[in-house]
Amino acid sequence: MGRSRVQAGWVTLSKRASWFLIMVGVWTWAIWPNFLRNVWKDDRSWDNGPTGFFTVHLVLTVVSLAVGSVVGWLGIRGVQSVRDRDLATQPRRS
Repeated sequence: MGRSRVQAGWVTLSKRASWFLIMVGVWTWAIWPNFLRNVWKDDRSWDNGPTGFFTVHLVLTVVSLAVGSVVGWLGIRGVQSVRDRDLATQPRRS
């Protein structure tokens, strides 16, 4: 079969899965900061300081960015492992 797989420690990721994880990480960083900007501008966010509405959405955004960063990092590690394995199995040129 033509699928590239790599054993990275105790998890096996395909090249396709690794790229998907990278894209999820990028998507997370593209969406959540904009979401927080929109919440910041919302009238429900401020009443002599931040409201519960704002605080809940701030926590949600921070956690989502953290998870998205870890997922993207795992994807990068998977792609690097596939690349390293492919380089190691190429025949050497004289």
